[in-house]
Amino acid sequence: MLIMAGANQFCADTWEIWQFVGYILMIFKIVIPLLLLILGMFDLGKAVVASDDKAIKKATTQLAYRAVAAIVIFFVPTIIGFVFSIVNGFNNDAAVKANYTKCKDCLVSPTNNTKCNGNAVVINAN
Repeated sequence: MLIMAGANQFCADTWEIWQFVGYILMIFKIVIPLLLLILGMFDLGKAVVASDDKAIKKATTQLAYRAVAAIVIFFVPTIIGFVFSIVNGFNNDAAVKANYTKCKDCLVSPTNNTKCNGNAVVINAN
């Protein structure tokens, strides 16, 4: 029983790690799509300047693939939040739900200090 009580506070105890990972995801979410699109436009510009139809077609295809990859990378935090909400729905225990909510909030929105901070998870007994 003591192990379960400690497990219910896992996210509250490790919020700094979840917040750090959330910051990394936020940086990746912005930087990687921008780099992919800039490199794709650079390649397309090179092909247009070279006036090579085959190179233009190849660069256009690569730009489209990079744009799709950039969109997918941008929505990674949303996907993570969705997965956490699915996992949260499997258990009816209020403490476990609050714990998963804490992990999700720190991971998806690390800059929101009202949801992700060192305060313990407060569970209403009513």
